[in-house]
Amino acid sequence: MLMKEAFFPAFINSYFISFGVLLGGSLIGGLAAFFTGQAPLTVVSRLSDSLRIWAIVAAIGGTFDTVYIFERGLFHGETKDILKQFLLILSALGGAQSGALIIYWFTQEHISS
Repeated sequence: MLMKEAFFPAFINSYFISFGVLLGGSLIGGLAAFFTGQAPLTVVSRLSDSLRIWAIVAAIGGTFDTVYIFERGLFHGETKDILKQFLLILSALGGAQSGALIIYWFTQEHISS
């Protein structure tokens, strides 16, 4: 399976998809918590922690493509593809971390009363 998109746009897309999934999922989940009578900021904070891995998986397009690219890189000597996939995963990790940091600042759950 070949990458259909140039690397740099895929790198940027990976970051912002992960960022958007984490930020959007947490905030919409907080809205649902508000409607159900729960503490919205606490729910937003908890959701941001649990959505990180799913934001990364969504950004890299699923796990099977990634495994296939790693396999092709290891067994067929295409190390350039391994490096590209690693950088895409790193970009997705950065997007998820950036989104979680914004949620952390927004909710200030680290401040105890």
